[in-house]
Amino acid sequence: MKLLPSKKRTVLCILSMAMLLAGINAADAQKKVKAAPSLTSFVDPMIGAGGHGHVFVGASVPFGAVQVGPDNHYKGWDWCSGYNYADSLMIGFAQTHLSGTGIGDLADILIMPYTGPVRLNEGISVVRTPATANMVVVNGNPGVEKVSDDSYSSRYSHKFEKVKPGYYSVKLLNYDVDVELTATERVAFHKYHFPAGKEGHIIIDLQTGINTKSFDCNIKKVDDYTLVGRRKANGWAKNRWIFFAIKSSVPLTKFSVYDNNKLLDGTEGTADMIKGLISFDKAPSTVMLKVGISPVSPENALDNIAAEIPGWNFDEIAKQADEKWNKELSVLNVETRTLSDKRIFYTSLYHTMIDPSMFNDHNGDYRGTDRKVYTNPGFTNYSVFSLWDTYRAADPLYVLIEPKRMTDMVNTMLAIYDQQGKLPIWHLDGYETTTMVGISSMQVIAEAYLKGIKGFDVNRAYNDIKATANLDWKGLNYVRDLKYIPSDKVGTSVATALEYGVSDGSTALMAKALGKTDDYDYFSKRAQEYKQYYDPTDGFLKGKLTNGQFVANYSPTSTKNRLYSEGNGWQYLWLVPQDVKGLVSLLGGDKKFNDKLDSLFVAKAPASEGVLADLTGEIGQYAHGDEPSHATIYLYDYSGEQWKTAEKARYISKNFYPDNPDGIIGNEDCGQMSAWYIFSAMGFYPVFPASGEYVIGSPVVKKATIKTTSGNPFTVEAVNNSDKNIYVQSITFNGLPYKKSYITYKQMMQGGTMVMSMGDKPNYNFGKAEASRP
Repeated sequence: MKLLPSKKRTVLCILSMAMLLAGINAADAQKKVKAAPSLTSFVDPMIGAGGHGHVFVGASVPFGAVQVGPDNHYKGWDWCSGYNYADSLMIGFAQTHLSGTGIGDLADILIMPYTGPVRLNEGISVVRTPATANMVVVNGNPGVEKVSDDSYSSRYSHKFEKVKPGYYSVKLLNYDVDVELTATERVAFHKYHFPAGKEGHIIIDLQTGINTKSFDCNIKKVDDYTLVGRRKANGWAKNRWIFFAIKSSVPLTKFSVYDNNKLLDGTEGTADMIKGLISFDKAPSTVMLKVGISPVSPENALDNIAAEIPGWNFDEIAKQADEKWNKELSVLNVETRTLSDKRIFYTSLYHTMIDPSMFNDHNGDYRGTDRKVYTNPGFTNYSVFSLWDTYRAADPLYVLIEPKRMTDMVNTMLAIYDQQGKLPIWHLDGYETTTMVGISSMQVIAEAYLKGIKGFDVNRAYNDIKATANLDWKGLNYVRDLKYIPSDKVGTSVATALEYGVSDGSTALMAKALGKTDDYDYFSKRAQEYKQYYDPTDGFLKGKLTNGQFVANYSPTSTKNRLYSEGNGWQYLWLVPQDVKGLVSLLGGDKKFNDKLDSLFVAKAPASEGVLADLTGEIGQYAHGDEPSHATIYLYDYSGEQWKTAEKARYISKNFYPDNPDGIIGNEDCGQMSAWYIFSAMGFYPVFPASGEYVIGSPVVKKATIKTTSGNPFTVEAVNNSDKNIYVQSITFNGLPYKKSYITYKQMMQGGTMVMSMGDKPNYNFGKAEASRP
């Protein structure tokens, strides 16, 4: 063998060693990457499950039609999602739930496993009583839960309860039955572990729901492994239909049907209060059920099962659910100063991805508002549009991080227009509830267009907005003619007018972008109509009567009048995001505006006026627990005192979003409360979403990176950030000094890095100059 010269051998040895070390380092790096915790490990779905948060607890995938989870006996407002952390009695596991709403509905197809004799009723009531050790408090009234002998409910303990994105488990203490739940988009997967040798049952209760009255329900045994049926109900949403199919891992040899408590002949039944009962003389150690749902038919529900969970590997489906959540959460990457901050951030992001929820089948079919079935629509149909809440921050967040879903949501809204003759207000499973004031879908669609969301017919969208804005309905007939809405003719007139103003300002910008000059001028005038409600004698926006006079005996702290929706005059004075500079001028310029805004945070209401349950998280008359206040603290940026925005943003983030079950100060409202936190924790907020401007506050996180649709990540970094260093001292953007107190959507999409230098004392000059303000 011929040897190489010594120098060459030395070089080769060095190269070989380098390659070996590189391989080792690469392997170590790969191990470190693999060892990094998944983002779902930072999510605690129990945050917001207590108090007034009303969040969904259970198993789901991002924006899935199925939210399968535990249900307590419905005791009132704080059980709108079916579950409250303070409870200890469980009645079963429904396949659908709302998250964070202030009105209850859904909880369809309740399923409960139990042992012992046949029990057919939820069987829980609350008896009012003086305070006792085992009392529960419902709407402020003490009482004791009474459980009937034929109740299938069970005690449970948080000690034997586990929940994470895509998975839930609990031990039913009365029966020693362990329950596990996971889900795909349209199928709930149940896994029950029964104790050995016990008589066992699984009840499928189509009567029970949240705030609903069931009618014309049906269940049918197709074969020894298959059940199908439907639930119809009237509640918040009227005449709501849901179809289902159930596949069992074990033979259903003993199956009976009841109309309430009356046993029916055979294995099929149709009535208003239908219940199906699966029975085992000796329950198998494990029973698994796949429950598919559909807005169209039981056949489609069966197809959903076949498409999404063809097998019986429960752990694999739970793993897939976790992977879906990790992928969705990865659109935002944050570094925080504490583990608690990281948990709050990613839990907030998780909460924004429960609703809106898919309202279609795996093949695309859905049932429209007109009750017709639509096939091959070309988009994913959604429902649960809490638009009065979500247009403020949740929808802007979807535009930023969920553009494909935003396209589908806009197409859904346009389809709703075709089916009901107007854009949606508060849409729930194909039904227009018309809950809340304004028609906020108008500004959501306008924002989507203005920020470059593709995949919908822009001219159709604009025409639908314009037609909706000119309806002869809900006070629009006055606004259409540039008149004020008289408070003696239309309820909540001021709140309604202010919400229309936000819509009109957004529509004006869309008209301008489309080159529709006349429409731009017209809607710009409509966006200024708030000035008609201003009374200079006391500086509030208040109701005017048909005769042109302001309402008498006005109190800005009162919530008992018919002028506002879930708020009072102090809170609604600031709801002019489309023209903040105009509002500053109306109130007398920067100093008077700032003095008035300062007063908001110290003003007190007489005890005699009472407090609405929605008005939580109060700082003076500011109420963070309800949405009209959400942009208010950021208005200081418009009047040259950005440092006050920083103070308020950091205070609210720290005190109203704790890392515990009471961690959301008010109703979560389908992601809006959480979206406020996400934006504010990153250091900016979309005061007027259609403008494309994000107003700077005080970042909680050390660093946040947004995966933009342009492919160019946008990063915001807070240097010297701490609990004391809450004030922005200076900013650089891509290495250059940046003097403005806002950043634009266009800048974010171009990518780059914004660095905020923080300090413990206000920089009174930051954002003070007129040219630096939003």
